[in-house]
Amino acid sequence: MSAVGSLNDTMGAAFIGMEFACFLLGLSFLQAYIYFSEQHDTLAVRSLVGLVVLFDFIHQALISHTVYYYLIMNYGDSSALGLAVWSLLAEVLFNGFTAFCVQSFLTWKIWRLSNSNIWVTGVVAALVLAEFGCVLAFGVIALVRVRTFAELANDLKGLSITVNAFAAAGDVLIAAILTWLLQTSKTGFQRSDTMLNKLTIFAVNTGALTSLFAVASLISILAAPNTFIYITFFFCMGRLYTNSLLASLNARKKIRNGGDNVHTTTGHNFSFQSRSFTKPSSFISFGSKKQQEISIQIDTTQELRAQDYTKSRTMSKQDEEYELGNSSNLSRADIDSTVDIPVHPSEAHFNAV
Repeated sequence: MSAVGSLNDTMGAAFIGMEFACFLLGLSFLQAYIYFSEQHDTLAVRSLVGLVVLFDFIHQALISHTVYYYLIMNYGDSSALGLAVWSLLAEVLFNGFTAFCVQSFLTWKIWRLSNSNIWVTGVVAALVLAEFGCVLAFGVIALVRVRTFAELANDLKGLSITVNAFAAAGDVLIAAILTWLLQTSKTGFQRSDTMLNKLTIFAVNTGALTSLFAVASLISILAAPNTFIYITFFFCMGRLYTNSLLASLNARKKIRNGGDNVHTTTGHNFSFQSRSFTKPSSFISFGSKKQQEISIQIDTTQELRAQDYTKSRTMSKQDEEYELGNSSNLSRADIDSTVDIPVHPSEAHFNAV
C-alpha cells in the first residue's frame, strides 16, 4: 500500500462510490422500464438504450466484485490491498462504453439540429473519439501490464487524467452546442419556443452532471493522487450518462403535451392552439426541402365574427366572396377552421431531440 493512502481513503472511498453507483443503477432500471413501456422509437434508439443499461449492469457487477474482493475475500490481508484486481481495471472499459454510446447519440442530435454542419459536429465527434480512444488504451494497458497499485499510479496516471479531461471538455461542449442550436432555432411560435426552452434545460442538465463529476474526478486525481477519492466519482459517471439519456427520452411526451397548452395571440383576435390543419393556398411556404409542419388550431373569436358581419353589410356580394376566399373561411361562425402551417425546419427542431 505504499503507492496509496490509508484504507479509509482508498477502499472506503471505493465502497461509497459503489453504493452511489448501485442507487443510480436502480434509477436506470426504473427509467428503462418506463421507456420500453411508453416510448416507441426506432430500433436503433431502443437498441442504444438496451446497450447502455446492459453496460451499466456489467459495470455494477465489476465494481461490486472489486469491493467484495478487498473488503470480504481478503479482509485483514494487507498484502492483497496492494494488488490491482482485474475487475477494477476492466470496469473502466464498460464505463467508457456507456459514455461513448450516450455521447455518440448526442453528437448525432447535434448533426441533425445543425442541418448536417460538418464542422460543428466534427469538433464534438473528435473529442468523443479521443476520450473513447484513451479509455480503450487505459483498459487494455491496465489489464495486460498492471498488477499493483504502484504500477497503476506510475504508468497510467497521465492517461487517467487525460480521460477525465476529455470527458469534462466533451460534455461541456456538447451541452453548449445543443443549447446554442436550440435557442437559435426560435422563430416566434410560442408553442415550439416553449418546447425548445424545455429541451434546452435537459441539454444543459445532461452535460452539467457528467462534466461536474468528471471535473471532480480530475481534481481528486491531481490533489490526492495516493487515494481512491477520484474512484468515488468515476464509478458514478456511467450511471449519470444513462440516467440523463433516459430522462431526456422519457420527457419528450410531457414536453410536447406542455406545448399543446400554450396559446399565442397574433393580429387582432386570433387564438392559436395546437391541433391539426388542412393547408390553405394563402399561406406562404419557406421553400425548404426539409419543410416540416406544426399543427395549430385557429379559433375565431366572437368579436371578429361580429366585425365581419357588420362589414359584410356594407360590401357587395362579389367583394364579400373575394374576402372570404382569401381569408380561408376563418370568419365562418361556429366552425373551427384547420390549416397546416409550413414551418421552417428550425421551428421543428424539437422533433430531432
